[in-house]
Order: sequence, then C-alpha cells, then structure tokens
Amino acid sequence: MAKKNGVRMEVGNDGVAVITISNPPVNSLSRTIISELKEKLQDANQRSDVKAIVLTGKGGRFSGGFDINVFHQVHKTGDTSLIPDISFDLVGTLMEDSRKPIVAAVEEVALGGGFEMALACHARVAAPKAQLSLPELTFGLIPGFGGTQRLPRLVGLAKAIDMILLSKSISSEEGHKLGFIDALVPPGDLLSMSRKWALDIALGRKPFLRSLYRTDRIGSLSEARAILKNARQLAKKIAPNMPQHHACIDVIEEGIIHGGYSGILKEAEVFKQLMLSDTAKALVHVYFAQRATSKVPNVTNVGLKPRPMKKVAVIGGGLMGSGIATALLLSNIRVVLKEINSEYLLKGIKTVEANLNSLVSRGKLTQDKAGKAFSLLKGVLDYTEFKDVDMVIEAVIENIELKQKIFKEIEEVCPPHCILATNTSTIDLNVIGEKTNSKDRIVGAHFFSPAHIMTLLEIVRTENTSAQVIVDLMALGKAIKKVPVVVGNCIGFAVNRTFFPYAQAAHMLVNLGVDLFRVDSVITSFGLPLGPFQLGDLAGHGIAIATKDIYAKAFGDRMFSSPLTELLLKSGRNGKINGRGYYIYQKGSKPKPDSSVLSVVEESRKLTNIMPGGKPISVTDEEIVEMILFPVVNEACRVLDEGVVIRASDLDVASVLGMSFPSYRGGVLFWADTVGPKYIYERLKRLSETYGGFFKPSKYLEERAMRGILLSEPKSSRSRL
Repeated sequence: MAKKNGVRMEVGNDGVAVITISNPPVNSLSRTIISELKEKLQDANQRSDVKAIVLTGKGGRFSGGFDINVFHQVHKTGDTSLIPDISFDLVGTLMEDSRKPIVAAVEEVALGGGFEMALACHARVAAPKAQLSLPELTFGLIPGFGGTQRLPRLVGLAKAIDMILLSKSISSEEGHKLGFIDALVPPGDLLSMSRKWALDIALGRKPFLRSLYRTDRIGSLSEARAILKNARQLAKKIAPNMPQHHACIDVIEEGIIHGGYSGILKEAEVFKQLMLSDTAKALVHVYFAQRATSKVPNVTNVGLKPRPMKKVAVIGGGLMGSGIATALLLSNIRVVLKEINSEYLLKGIKTVEANLNSLVSRGKLTQDKAGKAFSLLKGVLDYTEFKDVDMVIEAVIENIELKQKIFKEIEEVCPPHCILATNTSTIDLNVIGEKTNSKDRIVGAHFFSPAHIMTLLEIVRTENTSAQVIVDLMALGKAIKKVPVVVGNCIGFAVNRTFFPYAQAAHMLVNLGVDLFRVDSVITSFGLPLGPFQLGDLAGHGIAIATKDIYAKAFGDRMFSSPLTELLLKSGRNGKINGRGYYIYQKGSKPKPDSSVLSVVEESRKLTNIMPGGKPISVTDEEIVEMILFPVVNEACRVLDEGVVIRASDLDVASVLGMSFPSYRGGVLFWADTVGPKYIYERLKRLSETYGGFFKPSKYLEERAMRGILLSEPKSSRSRL
C-alpha cells in the first residue's frame, strides 16, 4: 500500500522527474518531508535517465510553507537545531545549484518556505489565482530559506520589501506581470507545461537562470539605499516595538552591498536569533492559542454536529445590533432586525447599509455582494417574523428588567429549537434568563464593537446551557469569520472582567496628578492602539456610567471610585459620539487632545483629594504601564482561578482580539509570564501599601509568585466549563 504522506518521485519517458510533496492539508514542510525531499533531489541529480525536474505539491496545492509546529517545539526546548538546514543544503545546493533544471509547478498556495523553494527553482509555472506570500514577519521572524535575497532579485527591491515587510500576498497573475512567474496555464495543463519548460531549459531552448546571482532587477546602489531608507521609516511606523522588520531590512541590505551569498549567510544567522526572541515566542503562542479555542471539553469532543443557522433575529438596531446584523448578512444569513418604533428601525437599517457601503468604499466588498447582503435584511416592529428563526440575539441597552422582559417574550414566540442569545457585555446570564423556562437554550453571544469588524466572539455559557447550543454558536461564529472563545458566566465574563481595572487605574493616575494625555501616549507606545481615555471617548462615557453600579456591586472592595466620568458628562462631553470628550473629534481629521478638559480634571482631583501632600506624583513611563496593566493581570489571575476560561491561552486570545492587546506580546497572561509573576506580585504589593486595596495582589498571583510557577501553568482544579 502506498504511503499517504511523504515525497514521491516519478520519472517519465521524456526524462523529466516529477517530485511531489504530499503532506495534507497544505503540504507543509515538516522535518520528515524536508529529509525525503533532499533524498529525491539527490537521486534525480544522480540518475542518468533524468534530464530535468519538476517540483509540485499533491492535491492542487504547492506548499503552505515550513511546519510551524517545529517553531513551537523550539520555543519549548530552546533548541534551534530542531530546524533543519534548508537554506544551504536544500534550497541552495540541491535546488538552485542543481546541474539539472528544476521548474516549480505552482497551484493554489506557495507560502513562506514553500514560496522560497519556488523562488530557488530555475523557472516557475503557475495556475491562475494561486496565492504567493512570505508571511514570516507575522511570526516575529524573517524569511529563512533565502527569500530575503531571491525575491528582490526577481521582482525588484521596492516590490520585494513591500511584500515582505507587510506580509502581502499576491496572486499568480500579478506574479506573472512582475516577471517571476514565467507562465500562467490552466490547472489541467500545469504539469505538462512545467515538464516542457524544464526540458526546454535542459536542452538550451530557454535560459538556465539562478535567482541568487541575478542583479538586473536591483538597480543602482544609490537607488537601493534610498529604497532601504524609506523601508526603515515604514518599519519604524508600523512596527515600533518589534525587531524583525528592521532585522529583515538589514539582511536585505547585506545582500545588496556584499552579494547574495553573503546575504544568505546573514539571513540564516538572524533567523536563528529571531527564533528565540520574545516577539517570535509571543506571536507563535497566539497562533497556536487561537487554534486551541476550538477545543472545548465535553462540547466539541462528544460527536455533536452544528445545526444550520438560516435565519437569525437581532433585537435592537443600535451600534451593536446593526454591527451584528451586518456580520450575519455578510455571510449570507437572513436577518430580522427588530426595533421598538419606526424611527429607530429606519436608523438601524441605515446603519447596516452604511456599514456595507463603508466596506465597499474601502475595497473590502464588491457593490454586488453588498447589495445581495442588504437584500437579506428585513426590519420589523413586532415578533411575527420570529416564528421560524434559528437564533435570536438580543442587543438592547444594559437594563436588567428590559432584557428579562424580552427573554420572556421571545421564549413564547420562537420555535423550541431556537437559541436565545444575549449580547450583554456585563450582566449575569442567570439574571437575564431568570423568568424563562428554557435555560438550556440561553447563551451569551458577546460581540465587540464594531461587531462586523472585530473578530472576537465571547460565547458565554451558564451551568444550564446545552452543549448543542455551544456547538451551534461556535459554528455560527466561524461562519461569520469570528474567533469564538467559550467562557464561563460571571459579571463582565472574561474580557471585560479582566480589563475593568484598566480605566480605573488610569483614573487613579490622573487623580494622583499624572497628565491624562501622557497616560494615553505611554499606553499606545506599549502597543495598544488607544490609551484608556481615548478608548473611553470611543466607547461613549454613558456605557461606563451604565455598568459602574454592576461592577461596584460585584467587585466593590477592589474598585477605585472616581468622579471624572460623571464630571465629563456633566460638562457635555459624551466622547466621540458628540465630538467632544477628552479629545476633540472632527470629521476628516485625527482626534486632538482638548486642553480645556483639564479644568474638569482639576475638579475631579479636588474631589478625590488623593495627591500626596496635594502635589502630583512623579512616575516614569514604565511605572505608568505597570500601574495600569498589572491590575489587569491581577484580575486575569482571578478569572483563571475561578475557572471562567478553559485555559490561560484562551484569555490571551481574547485580550488580543477583544481589547487589541499587542499580539507581539502574546496576550495579557503570556506577557505577564514574560515579565515574571514574582516581580508583578511584589510591585502590586508595594503599590497596595501606598495606594490601597485596588492594587492588592490576588491569592492566585501570590501563590504562583511564591512557588515560582508561571501564571499560565495549568492547575488541576475545576473549570466552570
């Protein structure tokens, strides 16, 4: 019986050896595949009946690149020798320097190391619509199989830098226009054309070109230096806290100045250095953590199949409801949008339309698809259309009585299989469903704003929610291009619960005399897209007031109470929604700090009266980061300890996708483990002695710090899930 995975070689009567990589689903380059590929290439070069070689992948895919599981193993062990020598032994010696021409027959995907192998071949023949890219920088690395040297020599320096620094994928059609895809042919003709091309090279009818030694696309040294200078400015702008972008430019420059082989040597050295960097460890961690979210014990492993969601009702056409409706429509799901009156309904429908038009204007959606999506929307003022819906998502204001009333009503009018979901960001699901008899169908579907763009979907389950409902909602989440993370039921759930100290810590700092715009600047320099005050403006300060009492009731003993938000609203500053908050918002321009808000801040400082001796405290930027984010880590520890999440990495994913915590720091708990639990504990302990119980370390953090155990280390005790 033939081996399913591996590398196969077949030599035809024409003297062409076709070497096929088979490692489903994307023909990734595992250590075994690479070893077998080396053997087959050596064999083909030694055989007298082989004149030329075609390299391809089984199942209509060339190769998705190097097996990222190996990176994970390297990070666990610190052993970089787990990565085989591909750049020199395979790509250089056996492929590019081969005595016999090698043609890459590319179909569907050639990514990362797979694309780099194609670049080392002597010609490339591709089927239409194949995706070609070097995404290594998204993992904190650089291309490691010669891509930093060969791509500039094939497409020109400016285009290569654009593709590599931004991890841009291009189509085989664009590759053909750029000149590094030598021929575009239908999939059915791919192998025959590739064989012919390889033979033509062997017989001298086409040029035998080795990419690394080409210089015709590089341009002059002065031109190259100007391009590299612009690239460094771009890297500084898009990746100020990451090393791989600047390192990649240095490696490319080495090859331009000292030649391709010198560039290959530097690439290999830098690749191994970056492999063990905190950034690479963090980004690889997030990659695997995101995949782990799809595994939910006693839910995804018990043989349940998701039921189809053909028609979904959304109650409430405000910012969240219209965003949720948009997300569903984009995935061809019929949506019934309910509001309480015609005015609100029309506004909700227009918001959905505006969401779709915005995607069209940004080139994310065609006009035809936007029109088709919008045609699936029906606005209603009553429950008549609810008789055949598969799911209802309630997205009204955070009012317990209103939500209870709605859930009682939809239980009566919806079919018995219908899932009853709430988009509440704060309220306990058991309270919302208190007056119903269908507690097994009640679930939280917590989207993040704007719901049609943000990718996180928190699926909140109670002790009564059925496994089938969770499976259904996870499948729906994936269908609408979200990342579902299943969490337990508590005030704020996982993300908002973990981050509720975030704004409070910022308020404490400001009331202690620290400039609020400096706080925002420090936090954005750390890597979050918005500081806590600008984030408050964006969300709308009314939300903070609406949820304040709920959090105070649950966590009052560790909250910092500040009058700043109330004073802000009293002065007519609602945030971005009315153009004024801490910042001034004008259409077509960036938010500008509003210096006149400082009088409101001064009033808050007088009322709180916590500045030592009435004088502002002196803090470094590092201390600002610690005072704002260490309380977040502290709350994350409580979330873990209470079993609100299945695993620590779920909270990392949720923090990255829900709060835009920098992915290159690995998520909130991964970052905390990098900083060190003992340091965080000791710092919080000192802060609590100075500023009170808000900073008091949790028992979980204290225990981990004292025992020298990472916060993310699994514990043997229960999980709510």
